[in-house]
Amino acid sequence: MKLTDQARHLGRWLDGTGPASDVVLSTRVRLARNLKEVTFTHRAREEQLAMVYSSVLSAVRKTPVLATSSALPMRDLSPIDRQFLVERHLISNDLADNGRLRGLLLLPDETVSVMVNEEDHLRLQALASGFQLRSAWESVNAIDDELGQDLDYAFSDELGYLTACPTNAGTGMRASVLIHLPSLVLTRQIGRVLQGITQVGLAVRGFYGEGSQIMGNFFQISNQTTLGQSERETIESLDRVTRQIIDYEQRAREELLKDARVQIEDKVWRAYGTLRHSRVISSQEVINLASAVRFGLSLQIEGLADVKTLNELLIRTQPAHMQLWAGRELEQRERNVLRAEYVRRLLGEDISNAARSN
Repeated sequence: MKLTDQARHLGRWLDGTGPASDVVLSTRVRLARNLKEVTFTHRAREEQLAMVYSSVLSAVRKTPVLATSSALPMRDLSPIDRQFLVERHLISNDLADNGRLRGLLLLPDETVSVMVNEEDHLRLQALASGFQLRSAWESVNAIDDELGQDLDYAFSDELGYLTACPTNAGTGMRASVLIHLPSLVLTRQIGRVLQGITQVGLAVRGFYGEGSQIMGNFFQISNQTTLGQSERETIESLDRVTRQIIDYEQRAREELLKDARVQIEDKVWRAYGTLRHSRVISSQEVINLASAVRFGLSLQIEGLADVKTLNELLIRTQPAHMQLWAGRELEQRERNVLRAEYVRRLLGEDISNAARSN
């Protein structure tokens, strides 16, 4: 797989077709697994990492769902290629930055991927568009079962799956939703809502997960408990809380429309106009402006870009994407000019329904 080709396509998890996609951008379910009697990656020798990589690759090739996956050893990728995969939410910064024998197994549509030799030997991930916790879990669970027929996982009857970090032991599962909450931010209710989320044992992180900042009113909400709770219980708990948050967001939206419709519409159209006509724009500006337009779309303001296009703006205007699109490394000033040109093309083509060439 050439990442320049991958950059020209949008992963299926970004197509905006899932349930509640105006509020929930994506759903992710990840499973951490390690091989029995093999040292965890942070202490493993190179030959052990090579054995893990070879074993996982062999098991993947026998798994029908993963038969079309491509193997991407991190050592073979440029820094821009690795950052591209981070921007696509397919690998962690840890996997991208480490020079040891690590890799990614990736389906062409990006719905399923396997990180190899990150913090754990395997990290299986399913990504879905919109709010689809149960289907994402069923997808990754089925693959886990198939891989488990060929790989001997480290498992304890008392503790469950054994992981490099004790906080992942048990189910080894992290389920999350990337949710857009502009109404709660604007009505200043977000602090109370986030506090409530943490009090019920969930974690709140930024746009790129752990260690990243909140951008564009997007929040990643995930479970923290992996020990003493089944996968089904975890999914049901996160599903229930997410539905409550969506309800809070919709109520706040109605409050804003009632009290400040003209001001909100002005904010939305100013943001859309800036995106459509800017000649220089940063990736952070695109995220913030696209957030405002997405808010307008949820308010059913007509004439704006659709959810898929807004998702594309969020991801494909990031620095590594811009450089893969250009085919070379770019200074920040050059990226800002090229990004503005790309956004104008994308929004113009969206309105005219013309075919996208990039």
